[in-house]
Amino acid sequence: MGERKGLSKYYPPNFDPRKIPRIRKPKNQQKKFRSMVPLRIRCNTCGNYMSEGTKINCREEKVIGETYLGIKIHRFYFKCSQCCAELILKTDSKNSSYVAETGATCVYDQHEEEKQADVMSSLEKRTLVSKREIDVMTTLDEMKSMKSRRVSVSVDSMLEALSRRRKEEEEVAKEEDAALIKSIRFGKQRRIVDEETEEIKKGRMEAIDAKKPKTKKLACIITLKKKKTTSLGLASLCDNYGADEED
Repeated sequence: MGERKGLSKYYPPNFDPRKIPRIRKPKNQQKKFRSMVPLRIRCNTCGNYMSEGTKINCREEKVIGETYLGIKIHRFYFKCSQCCAELILKTDSKNSSYVAETGATCVYDQHEEEKQADVMSSLEKRTLVSKREIDVMTTLDEMKSMKSRRVSVSVDSMLEALSRRRKEEEEVAKEEDAALIKSIRFGKQRRIVDEETEEIKKGRMEAIDAKKPKTKKLACIITLKKKKTTSLGLASLCDNYGADEED
């Protein structure tokens, strides 16, 4: 069994590896392998769409004299699945994608959408950075103003301010006490006020009587006269009755 596997080989004593002829391969030698379409493309001859991931038999070669930052660029040859037209794709190392060179057109360009997304994300980042900078500047200004206030205030000025406040509070308290004393009314003052109110009431009553009509006074006089006459008449009758009995 070991002989069939060929693990051990016999090298004669006169073996010279330099005498073995070397096979020189061309620089742009094509390699055949089975792969898949890296992106969605459309055939220009028949209009067939080949979606991403369709299996193909392709040939690969290196592009001579074309690199990007030392990265080699590769070219792929394959055929359309419907009309068997040759299609060629090429790597785009700059944008990390593929480019349809001949025979087809790229339907979905991922790089452009990524660019747009990058632009939007960059704008959002810029706005966030600007907001942060504005917040930082405002906080710095506040800190500076607080420090300047603390530096300007001294112990002597603080004591003077406290003494002024105490004096102002004492003056306000004195004014309030004086106002309370003025508002208080003692007993004598109340009696004087009561007497004054009685005099005012009498004056008002006299004014009201002066304004009343005189007819009422006349009526009172007439009633008094009637009462007098009636009393006199009764007295004369009594006197007459006594004189008749004596006779």
